Amino acid sequence: MKRIRLVVLGLIVAVMMAALVGCSGGAKDEGKLVIGVDDKFAPMGFRDEKNELVGFDIDFAKAVGEEMGMEVTFQPIDWKAKESELNSGRIDLIWNGYTITEERKGKVLFTKPYLENSQIIITLADSDIYSIKDLAGKNVGLQSLSSAVDALNANPINSEVKSVTEFADNVLALTDLKTKRLDAVIIDEVVARYYMSKEEGTFRLVEETLAPEEYGIGVKKGNEALLEKLQNAIDTLNANGKAAEISEQWFGEDKILK
Repeated sequence: MKRIRLVVLGLIVAVMMAALVGCSGGAKDEGKLVIGVDDKFAPMGFRDEKNELVGFDIDFAKAVGEEMGMEVTFQPIDWKAKESELNSGRIDLIWNGYTITEERKGKVLFTKPYLENSQIIITLADSDIYSIKDLAGKNVGLQSLSSAVDALNANPINSEVKSVTEFADNVLALTDLKTKRLDAVIIDEVVARYYMSKEEGTFRLVEETLAPEEYGIGVKKGNEALLEKLQNAIDTLNANGKAAEISEQWFGEDKILK
């Protein structure tokens, strides 16, 4: 009987230890960083014609990982579940045009801002939308659970638009805009300018911006050690010019916040 009790006790302890390991945060391997990305968020992180993951944030993350002496891997995630992915330990960082907001500060630790952005309105070149107030009575699209949602909700025009459709990613929203199922899309300026450069004459930006914002990198709460190491690496790349070099490659100028 004692032997049976000991076996049962051993099994219980093993299950409890496995549960603790599964619930623990932070990197699973201290020498590796798993970075959660939206792989349809050009030019920050997206698939090229060879289906390879490229973009400003991809190159920046690789350079930071090298400076930290850590191997970087990228994990495409459902952007709506980004904080859940981080808190579960399935990823170590959220790094892909991740806007710093007060609400998100309650969920994750942030690095210092590294890039400025704004939420803007993109429409078709022949559209009659020239200002925020022109969205009244229009069909608007945006990415679900993105800062575009917050920007629209915070503006009085939100109560005057005809409809708001949320999409899994910006590519789908822009596709509906091109087919005129939408009249406008609320989107990150860096993303909008990228697609405008790829399809000249198709889109037009409205000069008024809905909300200025800044990008940061999200780290799981309680992992201040990783945050400090990450920020030190970013600061080093800012100081030695590597960050500026990557920015110039993707944006044609140094947009890095020092």
